[in-house]
Amino acid sequence: MNAETPAPPATPYEWVGGDTRVRELVDRFYDLMDLEPGYRELRAAHGTTLDDARDKLYWFLSGWLGGPNHYIERFGHPRLRMRHMPFSIGVQERDQWVACMHQAMTEVQLDPVLIERLTESFFGTADWMRNR
Repeated sequence: MNAETPAPPATPYEWVGGDTRVRELVDRFYDLMDLEPGYRELRAAHGTTLDDARDKLYWFLSGWLGGPNHYIERFGHPRLRMRHMPFSIGVQERDQWVACMHQAMTEVQLDPVLIERLTESFFGTADWMRNR
């Protein structure tokens, strides 16, 4: 690597752009749930308000992407599957979640290579979360 080539980001958190950009991504994700009819079932699964969900996803993604472990500091291990068991999650909810996040990542203009990598990871996790 020469002096003109920037060093690659050390973590996906840095690649996203840090704290402000993770919050922007999460906010766009939940805004899209309210705006897009194609995410109707996903939105319905979240109850009347998205405020708690916004914070929890922001805290979780910050650590999952390699940044501060806000979620773990507040709640301990994420135990994603266990914490999502009360919610009915099938193929439709999985696909809407991944599509909504992909749209949010695209709209906040993350690097296309990062979008591709994160979408693959998000799909695997979302598929693992299915409980019906």
